[in-house]
Amino acid sequence: MGDEQPDGYTPTERDLPVIRRGDTVQVRTVTEPAPGSEDSPGPLYVVGDVHGYLDELLAALAEQGLVDADGKWAAGNARLWFLGDFTDRGPDGIGVIDLVMRLSAEAAAAGGYCKALMGNHELLLIGAKRFADTPVNSGAGTATFQAAWLLNGGQKADMERLQDVHLQWMSRLDAVVEQDGHLLLHSDTTAYLDYGSTIEDVNDTITAILTRNDADECWDLFRKLTKRFAFRDEGGPQAVRELLSTYGGQRVVHGHSPIPYLLGEVGGEGGEEDSGPVINGPHVYADGLAIAMDGGVTMAGKLLVVQLPLHD
Repeated sequence: MGDEQPDGYTPTERDLPVIRRGDTVQVRTVTEPAPGSEDSPGPLYVVGDVHGYLDELLAALAEQGLVDADGKWAAGNARLWFLGDFTDRGPDGIGVIDLVMRLSAEAAAAGGYCKALMGNHELLLIGAKRFADTPVNSGAGTATFQAAWLLNGGQKADMERLQDVHLQWMSRLDAVVEQDGHLLLHSDTTAYLDYGSTIEDVNDTITAILTRNDADECWDLFRKLTKRFAFRDEGGPQAVRELLSTYGGQRVVHGHSPIPYLLGEVGGEGGEEDSGPVINGPHVYADGLAIAMDGGVTMAGKLLVVQLPLHD
């Protein structure tokens, strides 16, 4: 395949375009959990892309008081949503999935919940395991899930440790959810509209696609949910409004596209060692309608765990 990337390839630090400053606003977040009464839901938290960085995830969850020193659920009736992309690029993707699965059970027992959304890297890992080197029609020639997975930072240790329970858990994840006026999804794309006019339709359609287990159909889903940057530039606010008017909510909260690129902080020269971008919190853009949550942990940024709603 040479230097040609399979259609649907998720760019890495080398080849992601840089978005100019000016269309994002940095927001500091609330760090103390808001108490919830027995009759009302607990505070709502979201987690950006983790990409196998288990230690960083545990530290970020502990900083917000969601887990204790042993990594066990410590937040009572709090509600926690992961925005997808648990594996690839980082050292322990399966460890991350195991943690999220365990916290889901512990949170439920404590009267809260810990849930997760489908990211494009979940689709990629599922495809690499199920279809391996089976050729798929990429629209630009022949591609395979295995090749795309490796190009996207697939880790051999994750594949070796991947079990049926992990595959079943990933394949049943919802793609979109609305919580407290926030439309949560992984990718900053309007491609979700291709799968239904309600949240339930989208989630049911994507689950059905994964259940049918057709390589080409799964590749098309992966390709569409790998698209990014739909909410930036002049047409960004309208793209967000289209999603909100269809599915509900007042703001979209997404991962997928790293904040360092939204800020234009990646790609400069300079000789400082290990000087990653400075990320203090999520970023609001598209006329205040979109919140970006991928802090760029894979490029020495920050793994974000924040409480919603944000207060400017």
